[in-house]
Amino acid sequence: MQDFYTALWDAYETYGRRDLPWRILPANPYHILVSEVMLQQTQVPRVIPKYNEFLMKFPSLEALAAAPLADVLKAWNGLGYNRRAKYLWEAAKASDGQLGTTHEQLLGLPGVGPNTAGAILAYAYNQPAIFIETNVRTVYLHWFFKDQTDVPDSAIRALVEQTVDQQNPREFYWALMDWGTELKRQKSNNHQSKHYTKQSKFEGSRRQIRGQVLKQLAAGQQPVSDDPRLPAVLKDLAKEGLIRLTKQGWTL
Repeated sequence: MQDFYTALWDAYETYGRRDLPWRILPANPYHILVSEVMLQQTQVPRVIPKYNEFLMKFPSLEALAAAPLADVLKAWNGLGYNRRAKYLWEAAKASDGQLGTTHEQLLGLPGVGPNTAGAILAYAYNQPAIFIETNVRTVYLHWFFKDQTDVPDSAIRALVEQTVDQQNPREFYWALMDWGTELKRQKSNNHQSKHYTKQSKFEGSRRQIRGQVLKQLAAGQQPVSDDPRLPAVLKDLAKEGLIRLTKQGWTL
């Protein structure tokens, strides 16, 4: 196991991204929550400017909770998967100005699942929580399952539990993130995972139409598209509480 730790810290020394804005210490739990939600299915270069802009507009849980959802969606525009913005806003409202410090408390927040809760505990509070995300999975597949396929997350989780740095889990996970990012840049091994699914193309997808609708509404325009799926998309967005129909038309 010592070889694994040596390789991990060597990779962190070489590829470590210590200047990421959400890694500034002392850690702010709210900032960690925002970054973790934004980083779900969105790459770091796209997140950094939106993260900084978002925190300028909503500098605290209280500020986010007090804001109209329409303002939050406008600030989120460009990141995609806009349902995340609504969950983040709902989590701020449910938090009463302070995030929990236990796994159970964090899981009680809208949109916060086990892995997001674990990441918040590790990054915000330096607790040796166990979680798996794509970069963590990449590292463990690379080191412990080189020639295997159909590897379940349960097997990876057991190894994370065995290897997590009990004294400095925050930096341990930072190292995993940065090594995993570099490994994926060289060659992705996600196909080895039992849970791997290839993301559908964005171009021409319902996700693209959803994004166009929200972008148009954020600009004060009514949704316009030649795509026959537009009515169904509008209905879905309204059902999710992201848009609503008024006498004047659709609005955020």
